[in-house]
Amino acid sequence: MLLRLLNNRLYFCFSLLLWLIPVVLGEDPFVFYDWTVSYIAAAPLGVKQQVIGIEGQFPGPILNVTTNWNVVVNVKNNLDEPFLITWNGIQQRKNSWQDGVSGTNCPIPAGWNWTYQFQVKDQIGSFFYFPSLGFQRAAGGYGGIIVNNREVIPVPFGLPDGDVTLFISDWYMKDHKKLRDDIVSKTSLGAPDGVLINGLGPYRYNVDLVSDGISYQIINVEPGKTYRFRVHNVGISTSLNFRIQNHNLILVETEGSYTMQQNYSNMDIHVGQSYSFLVTMDQNAFSDYYIVASPRFTDSSAWAKATGVAILHYSNSQGPASGPLPDPPDEHDTDFSMSQARSIRWNVSAGAARPNPQGSFRYGQISVTDVYVILNRLPELVDGKWRNTLNGISYIAPSTPLMLALQFKVPGIFKLDFPKRMMNRPAKVDTSVINGTFKGFIEIIFQNNSTSIHSYHLDGYSFFVVGMDYGVWTENSRSTYNKWDGVARCTTQVFPGAWTAILVSLDNAGMWNLRTQNLDSWYRGQELYLSVVNPEEDKDEVPLPYDVIYCGSLSFLQKDQSHRVNFSEAPSLDKANHIAMLVLLLALSIFSGAH
Repeated sequence: MLLRLLNNRLYFCFSLLLWLIPVVLGEDPFVFYDWTVSYIAAAPLGVKQQVIGIEGQFPGPILNVTTNWNVVVNVKNNLDEPFLITWNGIQQRKNSWQDGVSGTNCPIPAGWNWTYQFQVKDQIGSFFYFPSLGFQRAAGGYGGIIVNNREVIPVPFGLPDGDVTLFISDWYMKDHKKLRDDIVSKTSLGAPDGVLINGLGPYRYNVDLVSDGISYQIINVEPGKTYRFRVHNVGISTSLNFRIQNHNLILVETEGSYTMQQNYSNMDIHVGQSYSFLVTMDQNAFSDYYIVASPRFTDSSAWAKATGVAILHYSNSQGPASGPLPDPPDEHDTDFSMSQARSIRWNVSAGAARPNPQGSFRYGQISVTDVYVILNRLPELVDGKWRNTLNGISYIAPSTPLMLALQFKVPGIFKLDFPKRMMNRPAKVDTSVINGTFKGFIEIIFQNNSTSIHSYHLDGYSFFVVGMDYGVWTENSRSTYNKWDGVARCTTQVFPGAWTAILVSLDNAGMWNLRTQNLDSWYRGQELYLSVVNPEEDKDEVPLPYDVIYCGSLSFLQKDQSHRVNFSEAPSLDKANHIAMLVLLLALSIFSGAH
């Protein structure tokens, strides 16, 4: 017991010194979080069920930081199965060790902890984190990431009066373990049981469709003020249309890029995507107003109950919301959503993480060094199980993460042979990786031959969305590309029977996950990795973490007890600076006594 207490005190001293040194030297600060991941009871749709909470919260806490801050998140896994967190949209510059996916990290075993340590280098914007293993995102475990501008970089709009984060998601009453068993034995999970907003079910806008007694989200606002709404689709596979009754949405940012400011009455937000809107409270407040997230591209009556509804409540509201919900887009207008997506443009004159304008990176003038046309098809049976493929290959995660295999030169774990186009051969299961060229400029075309929308995400980078259209992509399709102000983001949608083209500058060395964000297809193998190796020694590239967890063929390197530790009370950066010096003196006193 004494030794455990001593270790905790030493860890506290070490954490505190890490925090104070940058403050004294004027360098980039550190912020510390201790998170326990566990099952908690919740009733999102009125029936008690088990969800994944972080620090007892569902959704989890918001990680609120500023450009270039160093983030330390000590994660204790109190689940009954392995766990990893991935930081959706955080680029992990020169540090894919912290990416939190199966190709970069060994899972954190049940009862163990692991400490993520990364810098939000040269980034701003709205992102989220979530569990990357075992269909766990279907049970929760997600939360928001806000990366604020440094004070020296002006934001291209007035300071909002408030900041609101909303998580919208399809939701099933089945737990994630049953869902993941179902998904390999059938091609679809069917209609969800509902749509949640911030982990809560719908306001009872319709007594026939919504049961009594369901808790719902209320957003309290003041008349005349403007709020920034950060909206994330953290669901399984459903595109959702977001709208606020009688209020305009001014789009200002998506996934770390400031956009041209345009008015929208609603926005289609696809799985894994994040948007920021400015919303002004300019209504007369005769009553409250609906906030709605409803499924898109569905025409089955089974989806009738799957609408998320929250309440926007003015402080001077004269009554509850009532009447019909604001209309969604016409489901039969197949061009609406694509036209809306094409309308989102990069604000080339605004600064972001750096003072120079975003448009100073003239991506349209850079020569492409490699082209990949990546084809998605309907699920297909491979070795008796339903699998999803990219270019006919369904990814299987080896027991040894690719990044560790690369570090220790372990043979036979993966092959650098992912095909540039679909090959004429049966679908197969394999661990096939794209061999990227460091500082190359790659063009990727996603061709969606399935019957549903897919979102694709690339870790480690923002990419430029330069084109999308219905039909089959050809070389002539490049004539339609936007080579000036295509938005830079990390997740893009590909409509059924259509293609989307992106351009990526491979300036970030590491092993990076390229995946569908649709959880059902991802679990069935629709992902791959992009290996980008710097041929020259780079002193800034982050080395193997000292506390790395080993598994697979490198399990023999793991000391079994090394991660079975108790949490310290590590300080957070929001503590007052004048208190910190007093605590430092106390910590040094404890440290001296320990010796």
